[in-house]
Amino acid sequence: VYIGQEAVAVGCTAAIRPDDPMITAYRDHGHALARGMDPKHCMAEMFGRIGGCAKGKGGSMHMFDRANNLFGGHGIVGAQTPVGAGLAFATKYEDEVLRDGKSDRVTLCFLGDGALNQGAFHEALNLAGLFDLPVIYVVENNGYSMGTAIDRGTTMAHDLSVKAAAHGIDAIEVDGMDCVAVYERMKAFCDRCRETSRPGFVDMKTYRFKGHSMSDPRKYRTREEEAQYEADDPIGKMKDALVTAGVVDEPAVKA
Repeated sequence: VYIGQEAVAVGCTAAIRPDDPMITAYRDHGHALARGMDPKHCMAEMFGRIGGCAKGKGGSMHMFDRANNLFGGHGIVGAQTPVGAGLAFATKYEDEVLRDGKSDRVTLCFLGDGALNQGAFHEALNLAGLFDLPVIYVVENNGYSMGTAIDRGTTMAHDLSVKAAAHGIDAIEVDGMDCVAVYERMKAFCDRCRETSRPGFVDMKTYRFKGHSMSDPRKYRTREEEAQYEADDPIGKMKDALVTAGVVDEPAVKA
């Protein structure tokens, strides 16, 4: 489930154009809905029905929406990262060679912090840096991968930007618990990537309120820590911002 990380998918989607490709891992319901997938197709897929976005063959982990340029959730950890580089290569080739114009599409490739240690990810970063591919790798860093604290399984966990620096790629850190902050930082970063046709890397600090799956007992963290983060709910924050700005009032929120 994506509970707690909603601001990431929503803010990032708002920062790009509909023709920009997006690809992600298996925590993908938020991306599918934010990208524009009809909730009924999302739900049908989870129940294995023919009306699902992948005709019921993909299930919960494999939301796919070609019409909205969402190239799927992927069940193998890190498998989407070289495909993300390929999508960026394709858009650049189409724009520059086939259309004889400047490449101006950006690919967003999402991954969890658990994918940082996969070889395919580093191969993808290497190629992106070498070929000047307009792809941004967004690490949805919820701190625990499937169930191991990031500093127990990843070197330089306190500064993930070094992963990108090794390949000559610019990196930023973003507060992934604030939808507006995600949009503002990602919009500027995506615009720069679009203009320079260079890759980027984002350490998106977030937190999943529930376990890795419904059967996860969550023994690797305390309930006090969970309560602390849940008090920083990005949906509640978004609601407060909308009310403060006069976009909606409390009765409208309830409705």
